[in-house]
Amino acid sequence: MPSVGKAIPHESAVGHVTGTAPYLDDLPRYAGELVVGFAGAPFAAGRITKIDTEAARQIPGVVCVLTAADQPSAGATHFGPIFHDEPLLVSDAVSYLGQPVVVIATENEDALRLALSAVVIEGEPTKPVLTIDDAIAHDRYLGPVRHIRRGDTEAALKRAPHVLEGTFFCNGQEQFYLESQATLAVPEDDGNLRLISSTQNPTESQAVVAEVLGLPYHKVVCECPRMGGGFGGKETQGAIPAAMAGWVALLAQRPARVIYGKTLDMQITGKRHATKAWYRAGYDDDGGLLALDVTFVSNGGAFADLSTSVMERTMLHADNAYFVPDISITGKIARTNLPPNTAFRGFGGPQGIVLIETILQDIAQQTKLDAFDVRRRNVYGHDTRNVTPYGQIVRDHVLPELFDALETRCDYRPRMRQVEAFNAENRTHLKGLAMTAVKFGISFTTRFLNQGNALVNVYTDGSVQVSTGGTEMGQGLNTKIKQLVADAFGIDAASVRVMSTSTEKNHNTSPTAASAGTDLNGHAALHACEQIKERMAGFAAEQFADESRGLTKSPDDVRFENGVVYDRRAPDRRLPFANFCDAARRARVDLGARGFYATPGVDFNRETGRGNPFFYYTAGVAAAEITIDRFTGDLVVDRADVLMDVGQMINPGVDLGQLYGGFIQGVGWCTTEELKYGDDGSLLSPSPTTYKVPNATDTPRVFHVNTFPNPRHKVNVRWSKAVGEPPLMLGIAPFLAARHAMSFVNPDVLPPLQLPATNEAVLMAVTAMWQRDRPNAETAEEQRRGAAVQ
Repeated sequence: MPSVGKAIPHESAVGHVTGTAPYLDDLPRYAGELVVGFAGAPFAAGRITKIDTEAARQIPGVVCVLTAADQPSAGATHFGPIFHDEPLLVSDAVSYLGQPVVVIATENEDALRLALSAVVIEGEPTKPVLTIDDAIAHDRYLGPVRHIRRGDTEAALKRAPHVLEGTFFCNGQEQFYLESQATLAVPEDDGNLRLISSTQNPTESQAVVAEVLGLPYHKVVCECPRMGGGFGGKETQGAIPAAMAGWVALLAQRPARVIYGKTLDMQITGKRHATKAWYRAGYDDDGGLLALDVTFVSNGGAFADLSTSVMERTMLHADNAYFVPDISITGKIARTNLPPNTAFRGFGGPQGIVLIETILQDIAQQTKLDAFDVRRRNVYGHDTRNVTPYGQIVRDHVLPELFDALETRCDYRPRMRQVEAFNAENRTHLKGLAMTAVKFGISFTTRFLNQGNALVNVYTDGSVQVSTGGTEMGQGLNTKIKQLVADAFGIDAASVRVMSTSTEKNHNTSPTAASAGTDLNGHAALHACEQIKERMAGFAAEQFADESRGLTKSPDDVRFENGVVYDRRAPDRRLPFANFCDAARRARVDLGARGFYATPGVDFNRETGRGNPFFYYTAGVAAAEITIDRFTGDLVVDRADVLMDVGQMINPGVDLGQLYGGFIQGVGWCTTEELKYGDDGSLLSPSPTTYKVPNATDTPRVFHVNTFPNPRHKVNVRWSKAVGEPPLMLGIAPFLAARHAMSFVNPDVLPPLQLPATNEAVLMAVTAMWQRDRPNAETAEEQRRGAAVQ
C-alpha cells in the first residue's frame, strides 16, 4: 500500500525518545582526539593591543595555540554567506563581546579550561553601539537600502480619510536548539579533511573551511548525520566552529572536536533580528487599507551574515495576507556591536507580518469595528485585488475561505460577545480575542538556491538507499523522502534508507531552510527514481512480452506496486521487486541515478523590487483567546484554533507536529522570550534560567489544529505544501489578543504594547493606559475603583 499520506513514525522517533539517537557529542572519541575551544574578546568594541598566550602554552596537555597571525597565508582572511566581511579570529578591531581571538587545542577538557583562563587579551575599548536607534544616530548600516513600491503612496495617504502613524518594535529570539554548535574534524591522507558537523548547510561549511585553510573544495568533505535542532541558527553560524576544528586537525594531524556549551552558544551566536518599523497607514471608515508607507530597520549585529536576505523577506511579507493598493516599503540593516544575527524560522517574515497585523488591529480599535471584519475586508481576493506589492499574482489560494471557515469553527462571534461581557464585569482580569493570518512565500528569494540534487541506489535485494543535500534536524525531512521514494518503486517504506548528508554524495547543495527541504530534495529524489524506473520498465517489458498472449513490449504498461512488478495487461504474472532487481542487475541494467531539480518560475529583481520570488504560498489563520491578570500582567492563552492550507500532506503526523510546534515557538517569540543585553554588550539572558522558552504551562488550555483542503493547489511534489515555517507566524495571534484586551482598559488609547508581551510588559502597558486621560469614559467613582485595582 502507498505510504505517502500516512502518518508513519518519524524515522528517528525511537532513538529520540529513548536517547539512543547519536548526536555529534555522542560519537566515540578517536585515538589522539583533541578538544578545541577559543578565548574571546573581553569587550564589545575597540581594538586589541596585546594578546599574550605564553602562559597558556605552558599548561600541560596544550597541543597548539593559534591566533590570526597563524592563519595559513593561502587562506581567506574573511568569510560570509553574502559578503565576506567576518574574520575567523580578531587581530585588531573588535566587533562584539566574545568574538574569537585565540584558538586552543588540548588533550582534555581540564587542560582547555586552564589554558583559556591563562590567555591575556588587552585593548582599548570604546562605547559599543547596541541598539537600532544608536546605530541610526551613528549612521552605521550593513548592505544596501532596499525598496519595494507600488502606486503613489504619498498621494494616497493625503487622500485617505484617516491615517494611522506610529512605530513598532519587535525583539529578537534565540533559536534554542538543544544541540549546541558542534564539529568533529578528521584529517585524512594527502592533506584531505573530513568534517562531521551539526549544520543545516554542509556546502557552506565545506566552502568556508576550505577557503580559510587555503584548500580546494574537493579536499574537504562535510557530513551531517543529524542535528539536535536548528531553526535557522545552523544555516551559517556553524562555519566558525567548523573552521576552528578543521584548522587544528589539519595542523596537528589529529582529530579535533569543538562543542559549544549552551551558555557560550547563546552568548556568541546570532539570533532572530530585532526590528523597528516606522509606518503610516491610510484607511477608510470601514477599515479598508488605502495606503501604507513603512520603513524597517533591523539589528544586523557586527557583520552581514544573512541580514540582507532576511530583511528582503521582511519586506516581501509586509503585506502578509492583505491587499494594499498603494504601498512603499523600505528596508535597512543597522550595524551594531552584537554577534551577527542570522536565520531563524520565518527568516524575517514574522517581523513584516506582525507589523501589518498590529496595524489592522489598531485600525479596528480606531474605527470601533471588529478586527475580524477589518482583516476579512482587506484579505487578498481571487480574481481582483490579488497582486502583491512586488508584482506577483497570489494564485490558487484559499485565504477568504480560511477566514470564513475558522470564524464558524471557533465560534468567533459568540465568543467575542462573551469576551465583551467578561471585560464589562471583571475588575481583576481582562480577556482578548484575535484572529490573524499568514501568507508565507515558499522558495529561497535568492534564485540560485532553488535547486536540489539526490542520489538513489537500488540494491539486488530490493532495498534502496537515498542521499540528498537535505539535512535532518528533527523536522521529519528524511521520513518524507523515504515515503516518496518508497511509493515511486511501489515498495514498503521500511525498505528505503535515507543516508547521512555528505558533500561527497550531494555537492553544491542549498541549505535546508526556507521551508523548502522536502520540495527541493523530494523532487530531486523522484527525478532519480524516474530514471531508474525507466530503465527497469524497459527491461521488465522484455520479460513480460509474450507473443502467444498478444503482449508486445510496452514499458508504459509496466507497474511497480505493492512490492511486485507486473504488466497491467497480464496482472497474473507478478515478480517480487527484490527478485526483479536481482535479474535486472544480472542483465546489466543500471540501478542507480542522480536526480536534479530546479524550482520553476522564480525570479525576483531585488534592485527594482519586482518579480516572482515564490513558487507558491502556504497560508493559514489562527484565533487566540487570552486572559490577563491586571495585578501581575500574567498572560494565559485560554484557547487557540489553527487552520492551515498545507496541500496534500506527505506525512500527516510529521506535518501536524510542525503546525503545533511552529505555533508554540511563535507564541514564545511574542509573549515570553526576551533577549536582554547589558550596556557592555553582554547577553543577560544566556540560559533557560533567564530566557523563558515556552513550556507545558504556556500552551493553550484548549488547542485545536486542523488543515483545510485547497483543490486549486496543483503544483509541488505530490501536491504538498511546505509546513516548517508558516505556522510560527500564527503565534502572533495571542499577542494581538493581548492588545485587544487592553483596548477595553481605554478604548481611546492604542495599547503601547510592543513585542514580546512578557508579564512585565503587559503590566506596564495596562498601567499606562489606565493613567491616560479618558474623556467621556468614566464617572469619578469608576475612576476611583479603577485606580484601586491598579
